[in-house]
Amino acid sequence: MAQIEHIVFDIGKVLIHYDPNLPYSRIIPDEEERRWFFQNVCTHDWNIEQDRGREWSVAEAELIEKYPEREEQIRAFRTHWHEMVPHAYDESVAIMETLIEQGHDVTMLTNFAADTFRHARELFPFLNTPRGVTVSGEIFLIKPDVEIYHVHARDFGLDPAKSLFIDDTIVNVEGAKAAGWHAVHFTGAAKLREDLAGYGFHV
Repeated sequence: MAQIEHIVFDIGKVLIHYDPNLPYSRIIPDEEERRWFFQNVCTHDWNIEQDRGREWSVAEAELIEKYPEREEQIRAFRTHWHEMVPHAYDESVAIMETLIEQGHDVTMLTNFAADTFRHARELFPFLNTPRGVTVSGEIFLIKPDVEIYHVHARDFGLDPAKSLFIDDTIVNVEGAKAAGWHAVHFTGAAKLREDLAGYGFHV
């Protein structure tokens, strides 16, 4: 069994729920039009650049120039962002808090825009409980770039060979492994408990 001394959590879809459809089902009620909007206007690739550090004003201006008739819907992404994160995953949060209470070293590594993460910390105070966090939008790197794992390990004094990363996205899990970490794919709290038990953590 590998000796793990550091446990690192992703946040979105591991600790808190995220779904852009929640506000947009009201903003664009037609399902086909909404699907087109996310495939062509406020796309995943567009949004990930805010996680990489691009300012929202720049991101909005870029899209509004291409789709001026969609300005209100484009600006709604940031305006109604808080509706996209309606609740925490209580079981996952309980696991993380139990690990901290047991005295284990817990940090977080997340792809998140800098300003929305500040908002998330207000909405979900448990995000302030771990020892610290690396936020992609603050350092202009995103997972699965191996460099972001190196930066997190350096900044928090982690030995990659003794670090375990938890993420809901396979490519991010693979990125951590490429950086020399141990990593598990999050699919739910029950599976996470099993994975942690495999490393000797019982929560």
